[in-house]
Amino acid sequence: MKKLAAIAIACAAALFANAAGPSVTQQKIANSKIDPEAHRVAVLAALQLREKRRVTEQQFIVLAAQPGTVVLDARSESMFKLRHIKGAVNLPFTEFTEANLARVIPTPDTRVLIYCNNNFEGDQIAFADKRRPAALNLSTFPNLVIYGYNNVYELGPVLEVRETRIPFEGTSTAQR
Repeated sequence: MKKLAAIAIACAAALFANAAGPSVTQQKIANSKIDPEAHRVAVLAALQLREKRRVTEQQFIVLAAQPGTVVLDARSESMFKLRHIKGAVNLPFTEFTEANLARVIPTPDTRVLIYCNNNFEGDQIAFADKRRPAALNLSTFPNLVIYGYNNVYELGPVLEVRETRIPFEGTSTAQR
């Protein structure tokens, strides 16, 4: 029986390898514009910093009210239009480039507050849940740090949109 199971596993592995097609190779394919090792190191370092920079609802409110602070919403423009934190600026994550970030964040030392879908519940259209390992903050925070922004803070808790003291604006807030 063990021999039969081992054969079945080997066959399944061979089928999977063949199903992947000829593009799966053991050779390295060079791309001077992508550095996965530098990315891995930078993300791990940024995620350690992130743990120290997660703030409560009250801390977020206080920090957001301070002059020069940018509240950045990295969700899509369509979700931003539906509901976003009042005063936030929108730059979708897919549009992060040095030039676009510099357009919305004045300097690398500017305090930046971020939030994502998984910070809010009670509006599944504007704040549709992402899978926990795919939460937008987990990509946004490290990318901001990689681009040189060193004063980034993240809203930590999950808040009910109808109960939070954080004010919203957008087309779906009329339903409040």
